[in-house]
Amino acid sequence: MGGVGVSCSTLSSTSHFQPSRLVFKVPHGQPLQRRSFKIKAEVNYVNAEEAKKLIAVEEYTILDVRDKTQFERAHIESCKHVPLFIENQDNDIGTIVNRTLHNNFSGLFYGLPFTKRNPEFVQGVKSQFSQDKKLLLVCQEGLRSAAAASKLEEAGFQNIACITSGLQSVKPGTFNTVGSTELQDAGKAGLVQIQGKVSAVLGTVLICAFLFITFFPDQAEKLLQMVPSG
Repeated sequence: MGGVGVSCSTLSSTSHFQPSRLVFKVPHGQPLQRRSFKIKAEVNYVNAEEAKKLIAVEEYTILDVRDKTQFERAHIESCKHVPLFIENQDNDIGTIVNRTLHNNFSGLFYGLPFTKRNPEFVQGVKSQFSQDKKLLLVCQEGLRSAAAASKLEEAGFQNIACITSGLQSVKPGTFNTVGSTELQDAGKAGLVQIQGKVSAVLGTVLICAFLFITFFPDQAEKLLQMVPSG
């Protein structure tokens, strides 16, 4: 009995990140059926001046992914806002303890809100933009926008750019802004903003001391016993 011959057809492709090779095995006389595969988009990282060109020339829309507090202090005029992190108002015991610690240290000295990941972030973006929309993601330091870009990339968005180092690297006057402070200062608040470097150093010392007492109580007790009294 004659067997069915098999031929191999090889299709090479190159994405932005890594080359891939697909091999198809089909019997003689039957049409070649190609399997669909997805090419991953590449996030474009730009500085502030390059970002201005993307907006003016290529019609990118600015998407601010900072939390509500920083956004209200200062944001680029006409931008859209979908936060990657939102205020954490959960009331389980673990969250209450963490929120109290946060508010007494990071919140007090640096004005940082107690937040959690926004579970509706991707859906919030999808509700406003199509997947082929050109989006320029911005945050304060550049970390949240990079994380947001990764999420949107996985969701199928193809035209994403981010400002390297975030809005803290943007010089005053670069963009028209809304808010009570400059874009580069929107992340500064708390006692550090009021008292400057002294509070920053003091806050760091107190946080380290608290963590040391919490995780190494025996060693902390011995050190305290070595301190001369009156």
